[in-house]
Amino acid sequence: MNRAQAERRARDLRDEIWRHRYLYYVLAEPEISDAEYDELEKQLAEIERDYPDLVTDDSPTQRVGHPVGGELPVVAHSEPMLSLDNAYDAKELNEWLARLKRVARLDEASPVCLLAEHKIDGVSVSVIYEQGRLARVVSRGDGRVGEEITATARTIRSLPLRLNQPLRHVEARGEVFFPKAAFEALNERRAAEGQSLFANPRNAAAGTLRLLDPRQVADRPLELHFWQAVSVDGSTPATHSAGLDALKSLGLLTNPHRAVFADIEPVVDYIETWRRRRNELPYEIDGVVLKLDDLELQRRVGATSKAPRWAVAYKFPAEQATSRLLRVVVQVGRTGVLTPVAELEPTRLAGTTVSRATLHNFEEIARKDIRIGDTVIVEKGGDVIPKVVGPIASRRPRGALAPSPPDLCPVCEEAVVKQEGEVAVRCINPSCAARLKESLRHFARRAAMDIEGLGPALIEQLIDHELVQDVADLYRLEAESVAALDRMGEKSADKLIRQLEASRHQPLHRVLFALGIRHVGDRAARVVAREFGTMPALLELVDEKDATERLAELPDIGPETASSLVGFLRSHAGRRLIDQLAECGLVMEEPRSETSQGPLAGKRVVITGTLEHYTRDEAKRLLEQAGARLAGSVSAKTDFLIAGEHPGSKLKRAEQLGVPVLGEADLDRLLSEGT
Repeated sequence: MNRAQAERRARDLRDEIWRHRYLYYVLAEPEISDAEYDELEKQLAEIERDYPDLVTDDSPTQRVGHPVGGELPVVAHSEPMLSLDNAYDAKELNEWLARLKRVARLDEASPVCLLAEHKIDGVSVSVIYEQGRLARVVSRGDGRVGEEITATARTIRSLPLRLNQPLRHVEARGEVFFPKAAFEALNERRAAEGQSLFANPRNAAAGTLRLLDPRQVADRPLELHFWQAVSVDGSTPATHSAGLDALKSLGLLTNPHRAVFADIEPVVDYIETWRRRRNELPYEIDGVVLKLDDLELQRRVGATSKAPRWAVAYKFPAEQATSRLLRVVVQVGRTGVLTPVAELEPTRLAGTTVSRATLHNFEEIARKDIRIGDTVIVEKGGDVIPKVVGPIASRRPRGALAPSPPDLCPVCEEAVVKQEGEVAVRCINPSCAARLKESLRHFARRAAMDIEGLGPALIEQLIDHELVQDVADLYRLEAESVAALDRMGEKSADKLIRQLEASRHQPLHRVLFALGIRHVGDRAARVVAREFGTMPALLELVDEKDATERLAELPDIGPETASSLVGFLRSHAGRRLIDQLAECGLVMEEPRSETSQGPLAGKRVVITGTLEHYTRDEAKRLLEQAGARLAGSVSAKTDFLIAGEHPGSKLKRAEQLGVPVLGEADLDRLLSEGT
C-alpha cells in the first residue's frame, strides 16, 4: 500500500484497537478473540515499522493496557507493569531466544535458563505488604498507573492478609482469575436472574475486581497466583524462580506447574504437554509464559516501551471442531447492525458444548462461501463466542444455498440499509424493539448511568408492556406500574425508582457514553465533558459551522468520533432526546476538578517531538495536573507548543499560525509558575 493508504489504515486500526481495549479492560465485554486482536496489533505494528512517521503519541503500540476508568483511586506503579510480546510457533520462539542472546551479547550456543509457567487468562495486579500485612493492591491499568482495588482484593481467599514473616516491605505481582467451576456457577446464577452472561473467566474476574462493593466480590470465589517478586524486604533474589520460591515461603500462592529448563527443547515439550492437557486444569490458560530466569540477564536485555525483552508469551492456537450449519439467524444490535449467527448441531469444543457461533457479517459469509447444510469448522479463540472459520467444501450437500442479507429488519420489519464504505447492514428505525433493548441495557450499565436492577428480563417487560419507548421514558416510570410486572413487586419497584433518581445526577461524561453514540466511548466522553463542562455548552459548540474540526482538535478525539458526535447532537432525534432528558431532571454537568484551577488553568497546550527528561505520558499528566488542556493538533486557539527533539509537522503549523514555541527547558517553569 502507498503512504496515503497506510495512513488511513493505521488510523482505522488505532481506533479499532482502542475500542477493543476498552471493551476488554474496562467493560470486560470483548467482541473478538485474542488471536483476532493480536492480528490487528500486528498489522498496525507492520505499518508503523514501514512508515515510522505515522507513529502517533496515542498509538496502542506505544501504550500498555487501557487508561484507568477514573472511578477508583489512581496509584503509580514502582516499576511499569508491561505487557508481553507473543509467539505462536516453535520458529517464532527460537527467533525470540536468538534475538535475546544477541541483545545480551551471548554466544549463540550459550545455554540460558528459562522459567516456564502457565499463562493464566486473568487480570494482572500488583500487591504490596508493609510490616508483613497487606497494604495495597493495584490493577495494571495503563502499565504505569493503575486503580487501587485493595478493598475488593481483600476478599480473595487465596490472598493472605498477613505474611508468614513480618518483613518490612514486599511487592509481588500476580494474576487474579476465576476457576472454571466457579465461573460456570456464576453464569448459571446470572442466567437465572435474567442478567447478561460473562463471555469467559477473564472477563468475569475483571468485572468483579472493579465492583465498588466488597460484599459482592466476596460472593465470587476469585483466586490469585503470583508470577513475580519485585522486592522482598528491599532486595530481589538472583533468579526469577528464587523470587517465586521466596514468595511461596511467605505464604503466597505461585503456580504449581512452573518449571526451569536449561535448553529450548524441553521447553517445547512442556508447551506441547500443556496444550494437550489444558482442559484438565481447574483454570483457563491460553498459553505458556517464558522468562529468562537470571535477573542480571533480565536487566541487561531490558525492555521496550511496551514489553520486556526477557519474556515472551507462547499463545496456544485456537481450538477447533466441526459441526453442521443448520440455519442462520439474524440478531439486531444497539446501533442497528444486523449480525448473522450460525445455529449448529451441538458439538464439544474447548470443554463446552457449542450450538451457536458468529458469522460476523454477510460479506464474510460470501467471501468464505458458507452455505446452509455445510459441515463447517468452528473455532473458539480466547474463549470468546465461537466463530465459524469456514466450510469443508468436499462435504457440501447438493443444492446447498448461501444465506443472504435480509431486506427487512427481522424485528421491526422496516427496510434495512447498507451505507457506502461499510460492510454492516443496519436497521435505522430508532423505534425498533431490538435496538431499544440493547440501547436500554447500554444506558443502564455500570460504566454508563449505573442503574442497578435494570436487567435484560425487566427491559423486555418494559418494552413489551409499552412502558418505555426510549431511554428518557425510564425517568417517567412510576413504581406502581413497575410493581405490576412479573417478578417485581413493590420493594423491587421502589428500589429501581431510587436508582433512576440517583442516576439523574450522573456527570456529563457518563450521559454522553450512555447515549450510545457511534465511536464515542468512555475515553472520548470524558475528554469532551472535561472540555465543555455542561451539555448546553457542548450544544452551543455543535451549532457552530466548524464544530467537527474543533472537536477533532481535542486529545483522543479523531475526525470520525467528532463527526459522529456532532451528527448525533445536530440530528432531530438526538436533540429531542437531550431535551427530554433535561426535562426529566438530568443534570448533565461535569464536576470541575481541582486541577482546573492550577497555574495553567484554561491553557491549550500541544506537545511534539521527543522530550529528554520526561516521557510523553509524564509530561501530559503533569500539564493536566497544572490545569492545562492537552490538544492533539495545533490551531489558532493553541496557547503554546512544547517542542522536543525531532518535532513533526506540528512545529511548522505553529510557526505558520504564530503560536509560541517553547523548549523542554521551559516545561519546569510552566509547571511551577504557569507563565
